[in-house]
Amino acid sequence: MNFLKKDSVKFGIAAFIYVLWVIWLRNYWFLFGLIVIFDIYITKKVNWSFWKKRDVKNSTVVEWLDALIFAVIAVTLINIFLFQNYKIPTGSMEKSLLIGDHLYVSKVAYGPRIPNTPLAFPFAQHTLPLTKKTKSYVEWIKLPYKRLAGFSKIKRDDVVVFNFPAGDTVVIQNQATSYYSIVRDSVEMYKQIDAYYNQPLKTDSEYYATARRQIWNRFDIVVRPVDRRDNYIKRCVAIPGDTLKIADGKVIVNGTPQKDIKGIQHYYVVIVNSGASLSDRVLSRAGIEDYQRFPGTPHIHTTLTDEQVEKVKGFNNVIDVRLDTRIGDTYDINMFPGDTNYRWTLDNFGPLYVPAKGATIRIDSSNLPLYGRIIGYYEKNNLEVKDGKIFINGTETNEYTFKMDYYWMMGDNRHSSLDSRFWGFVPEDHIVGKPKFVWLSLDKNKSFLGKIRWNRMFMGIK
Repeated sequence: MNFLKKDSVKFGIAAFIYVLWVIWLRNYWFLFGLIVIFDIYITKKVNWSFWKKRDVKNSTVVEWLDALIFAVIAVTLINIFLFQNYKIPTGSMEKSLLIGDHLYVSKVAYGPRIPNTPLAFPFAQHTLPLTKKTKSYVEWIKLPYKRLAGFSKIKRDDVVVFNFPAGDTVVIQNQATSYYSIVRDSVEMYKQIDAYYNQPLKTDSEYYATARRQIWNRFDIVVRPVDRRDNYIKRCVAIPGDTLKIADGKVIVNGTPQKDIKGIQHYYVVIVNSGASLSDRVLSRAGIEDYQRFPGTPHIHTTLTDEQVEKVKGFNNVIDVRLDTRIGDTYDINMFPGDTNYRWTLDNFGPLYVPAKGATIRIDSSNLPLYGRIIGYYEKNNLEVKDGKIFINGTETNEYTFKMDYYWMMGDNRHSSLDSRFWGFVPEDHIVGKPKFVWLSLDKNKSFLGKIRWNRMFMGIK
């Protein structure tokens, strides 16, 4: 043990670990950091912990400050390169994951990203604590996208944490709604007003310009870099190169139906015999806690997994269990790609090609709504349409080669999830990590120790 206390040994261990980190980082300019490590352990010319004095006993306050600084630096590096906590905020992944689940999210599973904005207040995603709109980061230094080597690639049906793609522009007064949804809703409102008053209808581009101008004038708007957008969690149902289709609520990829996943659920209408009913106790035994009874009838509206559907069909008083087509087949302008030529719904969507890095596709006015945001925004090209012709970076073209991989993400609560069906593809530079297990689960409706869902502690995520 005395051997390990020697400064030369400490330097050797620290230098070895640091060199391995530089090799992983693939930026060999950082090897100059060995000079600092050598001075810390061997020459000791510079007091790198300038807040405390050398060779004298420091006050308790200084010692606590030293411990705090070390802890903040250590946890920050761990969050960037190894893992971080993620708390489930909504029910979009029920019943696979529950509101109040705290997840261990591995950064090394797919490879950690180097932060785009490395200068930031510790542990704050995008807004300083106790403020509503003050940025927690500065953009004096902005780094390009770079991902270190990971243990695996994203596979179909992986649960993935990623930055919200439509979170690049945020209306501070209404952060729960996508900026792009707010713009589209405003456009529809202006169209309806003009139609109601028999005013001449404008072009879509004119309506969109008016909507954006009004929103930017009326509200506080913030534009966030990729790594400072909100974190979301969904299941990756299609990977680069796949062709995806949803038919009657079933996901089909490359012609093959998605494998059975226990937690996937949809809204159903349970038709019950006239004069009969289903008691709360019977429903609870089937794992059904959240449901609505139709006024004046014994029928029930609730979310069910495939397993629960079969259970409910077996109840004596149940006539039928029907997928709620009012939800699944209702068209919404906010559905991707936000173009009336694609009147897709939650349960009937596509077919749609998911872009792969290096793949080349033909582009024209018919499929530009699907891939225009990728070309013009995610991959930073100058995209223009003039007289029906497409120009990319000033050159007329009818094809495009993708620079990144893209993914299609969906919540397991299929009828109650804002996912890729609303905001489209997730670029590879938005991927944060892979949740491995639930390390804590709290039920906000319970009190004290009753809050803890003990049966979910250290439960693996599938």
